[in-house]
Amino acid sequence: MKNVSKQPVIFDSISALHRALGLPKPLHPLISLVDYSNITVDTAELEKGMLFNFYKISYKKNFSGKVKYGQSHYDFDEGGLSFISPNQVITALEGEADYGGYTLLIHPDFIRTYPLGKSIKNYGFFSYAVTEALYLSDKEKQVIIGLFKNIETELDSPIDQISQDVLVSQVELLLNYSKRYYNRQFVTRKTASSELLTRFESLLAEYFDTGKPLTDGLPAVDDLAAALNVSAHYLSDMLRTLTGQNTQQHIHSKLIEKAKQLLSAGELSVAEIAYQLGFEYPQSFNRLFKTKTKFSPLDFRQSLN
Repeated sequence: MKNVSKQPVIFDSISALHRALGLPKPLHPLISLVDYSNITVDTAELEKGMLFNFYKISYKKNFSGKVKYGQSHYDFDEGGLSFISPNQVITALEGEADYGGYTLLIHPDFIRTYPLGKSIKNYGFFSYAVTEALYLSDKEKQVIIGLFKNIETELDSPIDQISQDVLVSQVELLLNYSKRYYNRQFVTRKTASSELLTRFESLLAEYFDTGKPLTDGLPAVDDLAAALNVSAHYLSDMLRTLTGQNTQQHIHSKLIEKAKQLLSAGELSVAEIAYQLGFEYPQSFNRLFKTKTKFSPLDFRQSLN
């Protein structure tokens, strides 16, 4: 008999997740702050796969087990801050996870009519893998926990006309501090970040030097990130912090560098160079080259003479 993989349990509402975890009814149907250490039911089956249709921001004091995200596994011995966006599957392994700490659940409808409803997609860490959790210094922990407590206090207060405004502003402040601390993490973990940068630059150079663009087209951000075992957003944010350029800009810089080499050699026509660099149409190559250098490829070649 063919084995059928278990489908994740889908939670469309925060109330449904509360019920499944044996937690009290949320104070607000669209936003909730919970402490997972209060869970009293057996969550072994749920931990095999859950999919949330809402945002989940968790500060874990410690993890004694492992969490699977996609094909990656990560041991959260130190604890940290992690972010899950709607429609992502999260899986805990070995039945040993300790969920002590704050977990903030936010339904998209809660922020839909606010600017944050649109700008939340700009916080790239919602697309980071679990392996790319945010680790906090003691002072940073105090700030983050303070923000969670402010949200908790507001949720415990009687609802009035500005309650939602206050909560949305607190969530946005939490995200902005998280963005600041991620930038700090890229810098303070300089050795790991520098090693990743070196591997990325080597991978990109190899792609162009071995003629892959001619057969595979321009290098894709997702493919480069996968080859480095990081998420695409994490790679771009790390590169931007260290170099001022995101992944796509790095690809363009390497492409222009290679194009200049080929134009200087004078052996290939501009169209042939365009095809060799992975462009389907020479006009696209011409536009990009002129945007980056202020010269057309032909003008650049003539300037060398």
